[in-house]
Amino acid sequence: MPLYNDNRMLLGNAAHRALIAEGMQAIIHKEGFRVDTVAGVATAGIPHATSLANLINLPLIYVRSSPKEHGLKNQVEGILKTGQAVVVVEDLISTGGSAVKAVDAVREAGGVVEHCLGIFDYGFPEAKERFEKSQCRLHTLLNLDSLLQFAMKEGYLTSEEKPVVDAWMENPFEWGKSQGFDKIS
Repeated sequence: MPLYNDNRMLLGNAAHRALIAEGMQAIIHKEGFRVDTVAGVATAGIPHATSLANLINLPLIYVRSSPKEHGLKNQVEGILKTGQAVVVVEDLISTGGSAVKAVDAVREAGGVVEHCLGIFDYGFPEAKERFEKSQCRLHTLLNLDSLLQFAMKEGYLTSEEKPVVDAWMENPFEWGKSQGFDKIS
């Protein structure tokens, strides 16, 4: 892809982590949905879920990509009571696959999940379809359109470079092949 939003860079600064948690808290208050427990998607969602849970003084759980192969073989780790309203936290949403898989796992473990929070959303139709099918609303702090507007305004992205990003957005999962990136070993 011609650009990548690396949210892991936010982990190195306490003020940045706090800002993310405060933004997510603001979404919860603005939308007015109930939250009893915060769930982080392993691995990149866990630190932001932790910051949010600490800020709003709620329990934290986390969701593995698949059940653990030994021990209790849990996919959802932590204390989750049946019927608790859980908000799932992911850092980046591309196709929505890992986030929706986590939503499904929490539901299978007895939680009620109607909302997912993220830092960044590329806006791919696949993600929108997945969340709609899952009947889970996605809320993010930042999306690709607002990032590109900021990048253009601040000079990080030039008018000559913007068509490359636009071409990528038309078919993001085939764009790299057309640029010869499938031949890189």
